[in-house]
Amino acid sequence: MSHVRAAVLNDLDVLTVLLDEYRQFYQQKSDPDGARHFLSQRFGLGDAFILVSENALGEVDGFVQLYPGLSTVGLNTRWTLNDLYVSPDSRGQGAGRALMQAAAQLAREHGVARLVLMTQITNERAKGLYESLGWQRNHEFYSYLLDV
Repeated sequence: MSHVRAAVLNDLDVLTVLLDEYRQFYQQKSDPDGARHFLSQRFGLGDAFILVSENALGEVDGFVQLYPGLSTVGLNTRWTLNDLYVSPDSRGQGAGRALMQAAAQLAREHGVARLVLMTQITNERAKGLYESLGWQRNHEFYSYLLDV
């Protein structure tokens, strides 16, 4: 069973590796310096919640990153579960499930009304995990992107 806790600055080195792997999973070029800088900004600004999972040996093997936001329509807080990643060697051992459950618990503790996430249409493994945890696919809204 994975242990999940809040990330701390001492996790920066291992989180840098995991974030770089995560980005490569989404066909981005490896950029450890960029990943480290991005994570350093999150720690410095405190604008994200980052949780990490630890395997039986106490090694960080995954993370989830949440960004607080607001819903004008709902007149409440809505967090985006933007990133979930578990190292390939630790997949299938419950780390992803534990991270997702811990993220939901953290949101409840902060009085958050809703968590939202997006995943690639072809990411069957992730979709299976999300749906097994009660997440519902949105059939009412499209997602749009604009590079500026």
